[in-house]
Amino acid sequence: MCLTLPKTNAMNPPEIATSTAEERKTYVLEEYKCISNCENCGLCKFLRGRDAETAYADYIAGKREFIEITKEIRDNR
Repeated sequence: MCLTLPKTNAMNPPEIATSTAEERKTYVLEEYKCISNCENCGLCKFLRGRDAETAYADYIAGKREFIEITKEIRDNR
């Protein structure tokens, strides 16, 4: 039996050149999954009240790298 490894893992976002928009969207939604415990999580605060899909729309569309957007969000606090 041959196992196919996914293109993504929890540590690294999919590369734009080798992934589909759906794979990138799935990564973003999994990476920023709401755990319904705002006091312990902090994702809402980090994303400045936006949902992850909106905040990372350019990455999902393949226009900008994940890390570039993450740095921009972090630096614009």
